[in-house]
This record gives sequence, C-alpha cells and structure tokens, in this order.
Amino acid sequence: MKFSESDDLVDIRYDNVFKAVFTSNTPESNKALSGLVSTLIKRDVSIVAITANEPPIEDLKDRQIRFDINCIANNGELINVEMCLNPEPFEPVRLEFHAGKLFIGQDIKGKNRDFNDLKEAYQIAILANKRFFADDVVFHTFEYYDAEHNISLNGKSRIITIELSKLDKIIDKSVDDMSPAERWGVFFQYLTDKAKREKINQIIECQEGIAMASEVLNTISKDWEERCYRESILKYELDIQCKETRARREGKLEERQEVINLLKSGKPLEQIIQEYEKQ
Repeated sequence: MKFSESDDLVDIRYDNVFKAVFTSNTPESNKALSGLVSTLIKRDVSIVAITANEPPIEDLKDRQIRFDINCIANNGELINVEMCLNPEPFEPVRLEFHAGKLFIGQDIKGKNRDFNDLKEAYQIAILANKRFFADDVVFHTFEYYDAEHNISLNGKSRIITIELSKLDKIIDKSVDDMSPAERWGVFFQYLTDKAKREKINQIIECQEGIAMASEVLNTISKDWEERCYRESILKYELDIQCKETRARREGKLEERQEVINLLKSGKPLEQIIQEYEKQ
C-alpha cells in the first residue's frame, strides 16, 4: 500500500500506537513484528508468542503507562521491544535493569538442564527525542565485555538501542543505499512528515515488514480519527454542561448573598420577604 500526502497518520512513535501496530491479532502485525526483530538482531526469526503484560491493545484511550512488547521467537529467544517518545536521562541504566530481568526470568530447573539451556535475551529500545551517546551512530548493540582488554564475555543478553534523533543525515540517502535497519528508523521518525511521504512509500515498497506495519497503521489511523471526532463532541458537550452548571451555581450564590444583605439591613422580616419576592 501507499500513503498519500493528504493522509493524516497517527504518530507510531507514541508507544500505545506502536504497541497496537505490532501486537494486533493479525498476520500483518505478526509479520511486522517478526520483520522488525529480525532486522535489529540481524538474524531471521519468527515471533511465535507475545506475553500479555498490559491492558488490551485495543484500549488506546486513557493509557499513560510505558508499553513494551514481550515476545518469544521460534527458537525460544526472549525479546522485549519498546518505543519511547521522550526517554528519561536514566534510560541506559533502566535498559540494563530490564535486560537483566528478562534474562534471569528463564527457568532452567530440572533434570538434565544447565546454564547452556538459557536462551538469548534482547532488550530493544527505540528512543525518539533525545541523544544518549556522543557519536553519530544510530544503532548500538551492547553486551558484557572487558573494556580494558576488549574481550567479550560471549554472554547471551544484549541491549539494542535505536536513536531516531540521529537520522537527519540518513533521510537524505536513497532508499536503495539504506540498510534494512535504517529504513525502519526512517519509517518511525518521518512517517507523519508529509514532505517525506514519497520516501516513506519507497521504503514500504521494498521492505515487507514495514509494508505490513503500514497496513495495520492505516487501519489504526482511521479508527483513531473517528475516536478523536467522538471525543471532540464529548468534550464540547462537557464544556457546555460545565458552563451551565457553573452559571447556575454562581446564580444561587448571588441569591444567597442578596438574602444575607437584606437580613443585615435591619429591615422587618415581612418587608424583606416582599422585596425578595419582587426580584
């Protein structure tokens, strides 16, 4: 599919939209997630299970929590993927914490099992609006290693980061010269930029996983637009209701104050009642 310049698309960098695209119960969504993960870990895998760790993805309203996608590949590898539009300064150590939890969450108890039965674990973070590392490299893969002697531990846990804010030079490359990972990054960062719509369409045409994500996003965008319209009507109705309620309350307060002023005037009660009834 292709997007026209007039299409108003929801921003996939919002983590609830991101999760809705990649965890919808459709073949397109599964292919999109499998394609994204395969590209980032540089090995073809198929996602066979998604761990339910939050409210249903259909409920896009009133959700302020951070969403992540816990999934299992066909070879048993554990993968956690998350989008963060405005990451906090503590993001790197946060990723280390969750990568550790993901890895040690495996159960190897039982006869004839040992540490070699542990599967690889990947904590993947797509970071939108902040640079964390001083270089201009968009994609980083971190693992345990001896920094002094540059020797890897050859462990099974990895942290992968994608800094979308570093794509300003990559967007000028031709789509053919972009790596598959760079195409995903450009898709995330520039999807709603109508000036870049032609390049987004070129990326969609040449990478299946992104094409599948676009199919799902197109449906979500239409639903989102309809929901925003309904919410605008509700917001208008509530504004009118609140204004009318406030007016009534203020009117009652004014009435009370008038009675109080009449009582303080020292006039006879019968006269006060007559004056009040004339109002």
